[in-house]
Amino acid sequence: MNNELIMETNIPELGLPRRGKVRDIYSLTDNMLIVVTDRLSAFDVVLPTGIQDKGKILNQMSLYWFRKFEDIVPNHIITADAFKYPPKWESYREVLRGRSMLVKKALPFPAEFIMRGYLAGSGWKSYQETGKVCGIQLPSGLQESQKLPEPIFTPSTKAESGHDVNVTFSDLCEIIGSENARKIRIICFKIYLRASKIAEERGIIIADTKLEFGIIDNKIALIDEVVTPDSSRFWSKERYEIGRGQDSYDKQPVRDYLETLDWNKQHPGPKLPLEIVEKTTERYREIFRILTGRELE
Repeated sequence: MNNELIMETNIPELGLPRRGKVRDIYSLTDNMLIVVTDRLSAFDVVLPTGIQDKGKILNQMSLYWFRKFEDIVPNHIITADAFKYPPKWESYREVLRGRSMLVKKALPFPAEFIMRGYLAGSGWKSYQETGKVCGIQLPSGLQESQKLPEPIFTPSTKAESGHDVNVTFSDLCEIIGSENARKIRIICFKIYLRASKIAEERGIIIADTKLEFGIIDNKIALIDEVVTPDSSRFWSKERYEIGRGQDSYDKQPVRDYLETLDWNKQHPGPKLPLEIVEKTTERYREIFRILTGRELE
């Protein structure tokens, strides 16, 4: 069962989960059980084909980074050891092992917090159009994938359609309050600088990363996932070259394949061929090995 592809979970004792694109979340009295499945989404559509061990990779990589940042900010983890879960969950232990975490409930901030150290993705598009990213003026003449003079903090919110909408720091202050915005900005800089240093020592550039926070016991806490291939843009230092898009350690093979299809990027998504699945699986496994220095449990 450990090698089984887990596209969704069902634990009747815990009720129906809230299913996100990748995570199944079971709400308990004061806590939550988060189970990371092998589901894969692209262009905001969950595809019918999963990626082997993706959930375990995302879960265990998040745990690795949560521990690295404990002295910077508290997090929501109670335990990720399935053998320490309540005895009544024992029959689901093999499904939960390695891909789940029991966490404290948090009041999440209605925003996502993105640190960018390089000019890529929506930041590059915005810079081409306005010379700015989230209202931050950048020097003229920068190229695609170029390292920024210094990292920038670029928050975003969710529109009704579910797509991210970049906002300025002033906008963020209006949304979550000035004090919270300032504290989170400082935390994000510390996390990004530390993660970048660790990654670069392993030959990896973290071009950007998305973080999420909530309030637990009246304190700001780091929640959700942290510095994973689904929340970050990882590049090889060895292959890095400014002036072009970079090959990322994530689901890029899937996106590239889907762009060759006559698909309107609406549900339902197309099935993926085996070679694309295998290539993507190896991408996830490789970045896990590089950054954590160990094999997947």
